[in-house]
Amino acid sequence: MKVDPAPAITEEVAAAAEANARAQSEGLAAVSPRLYNQDLAPTKREGRKWTSYSIFTLWANDVHSLGNYAFAIGLFALGLGGWQILLALGVGAVLLFLLLNLSGYMGVKTGIPFPVMSRISFGIHGAQIAAILRGGVAIVWFGVQTYLASVVFRVLLIAVFPGLAGLDADNILGLSTLGWFAFISLWIVQVVIVSYGMEMIRKYEAFAGPVILFTFAALAVWMLIEAGGSIAFTTDQSLGGAEMWVAIFGGGALWVAIYGTFVLNFCDFTRSAVSKQAVTRGNFWGIPINMMLFGAIVVVLAGAQFTINGTIITSPADIVQTIPSTFLLVLACLSLLILTIAVNLMANFVAPVYMLANLFPKYLNFRKAGIISAVIGLVILPWNLYNNPVVIVYFLGGLGAVLGPLFGVVMADYWLIRRSRVNVPDLYTENPSGAYFYRRGYNTKAITALIPSSLIAILIAFIPYLSAAAPFSWFFGAGIAALVYYFIADRDRTFEDVSGEPIAVSSVH
Repeated sequence: MKVDPAPAITEEVAAAAEANARAQSEGLAAVSPRLYNQDLAPTKREGRKWTSYSIFTLWANDVHSLGNYAFAIGLFALGLGGWQILLALGVGAVLLFLLLNLSGYMGVKTGIPFPVMSRISFGIHGAQIAAILRGGVAIVWFGVQTYLASVVFRVLLIAVFPGLAGLDADNILGLSTLGWFAFISLWIVQVVIVSYGMEMIRKYEAFAGPVILFTFAALAVWMLIEAGGSIAFTTDQSLGGAEMWVAIFGGGALWVAIYGTFVLNFCDFTRSAVSKQAVTRGNFWGIPINMMLFGAIVVVLAGAQFTINGTIITSPADIVQTIPSTFLLVLACLSLLILTIAVNLMANFVAPVYMLANLFPKYLNFRKAGIISAVIGLVILPWNLYNNPVVIVYFLGGLGAVLGPLFGVVMADYWLIRRSRVNVPDLYTENPSGAYFYRRGYNTKAITALIPSSLIAILIAFIPYLSAAAPFSWFFGAGIAALVYYFIADRDRTFEDVSGEPIAVSSVH
């Protein structure tokens, strides 16, 4: 009689089986291969490598992103002066420092990534909702940011090889031949980096951070010299009175909203941090201190350009293109490319990788999920989405508005309800008696708190009549969700604090 061969066992399933054996020997709940693989597993405390410098360089890169410069320079265009811009960024920086510490400490304590962290409040299966909301937005932005970086790459290529300009005139699915070459080249670079896992991302961020800080500081000094050592601290239409203060606090609130995605999944990085103190120090130097440096550079760049010809730039890339020396232009473009890749990896690549790994833990590891994320970011032709205001404003903006309520539910559950007591092994079991099984794997109370608060946040963000409150929509959504969940959740339960060390893996694997 012919016997069919046994189905192949993937590395991911084998890892779950090994973890299950360790759990059983410790008298813990059975580990399910539908919830566990090496990339979703908690990280061992011993051997973690993310130091305060590692955390600092994350912010050294992300804070100085081109998108952030465009936002901050926009405050100058709205009529805020130098000290007012610094105050707006300072307000946002203090709030972010507090929020990121709360989020980061969760990763240090548990060693788990965001999709698994979401199981605490949403249930072992309901967590897919949170992971998809965060990862889905990130996949689109990964493609968009790669496209924006490819535009800088095209400028560099034509500056070095002017003959390539002829390849930039045709159109293939929305991009020129040179545009496709630039996009695919940068796409491949990012896929290669991610294929080596979080440790390679840590090393790349550590390399890119000093490069970015030096480049923008040098650009500010050059512009100051070009302006004769004198810059304009305000435009001809500067704000005053109540209107000024609304713009200042609105700018600070929007600054927090920009990082609304990152405060959610910061644990993806801090799960490999050596200690809470490392997270605090890295956040301190990377958020309030670094953001004040960022603000000073913004004031110098925008004020110097306004002094020179009375125009307001929209991005440092506008200045880079005017550099008269080809050599310096190439160096500046390379720095912008290094920066954009660094920002893309941390903000828009890691989240969807963990999202996909969480959806298919039996089949996808970090590398496989990274490739799939990148392919999706390519096939959606992101340049067409970027040029469509409906997609950017309503689709991505609408999803972004939901991230505030999501943050509110997760934080209220972890800090206010459970007081940071988590049974980590139970996050990986499908046993109905598990702490996070709730009803068939879904915590309906968390979903109940999420839906109305999300609708309110979206309405505040998009209804013209509520435009004055729109900058604060993230806070409204997060606050309402946290309050609703706090009052409807079962606060009388006894919560166990159980370490995940028995089923943990090395943070570098």
